Amino acid sequence: MADTFEHQALSLTDYKPLVYTAMSKHLFYFRMHISKFVLEQGKVPLNPFMIFEYFMLDTIDRNVVRQGNNTLVQKADEVWVFGSVSDGALAEIKIAKANKKPVRYFNVVKSKNIVEVTKENVVMEPDVELFRSEL
Repeated sequence: MADTFEHQALSLTDYKPLVYTAMSKHLFYFRMHISKFVLEQGKVPLNPFMIFEYFMLDTIDRNVVRQGNNTLVQKADEVWVFGSVSDGALAEIKIAKANKKPVRYFNVVKSKNIVEVTKENVVMEPDVELFRSEL
């Protein structure tokens, strides 16, 4: 038995940027694919639906989860927005911008392809369409 602990993980020390994945609840079913996409881009996903599921099945006050999400946005290197922008995603975009984080936008096409789009081409959910200028 070796007297020094060794593990493959100890040799993997390159920093990978953290990406907060903002998305509408309508993409909850696609959460793992979004995390996979971010990993394939050489970054580490901070996916709130993978970390907290959907508000932890309402076993905790939703504002506690929202505060956790806000903290993750502040710690992330970037924020990537997937699919239509919901009220929650718009709040996360505003927090990212206030913290000078780069924000990128992606559409999910036919539930399998992820394509980057300009903020002018982002789809807004009806309840936040009036706030498009805040993207």
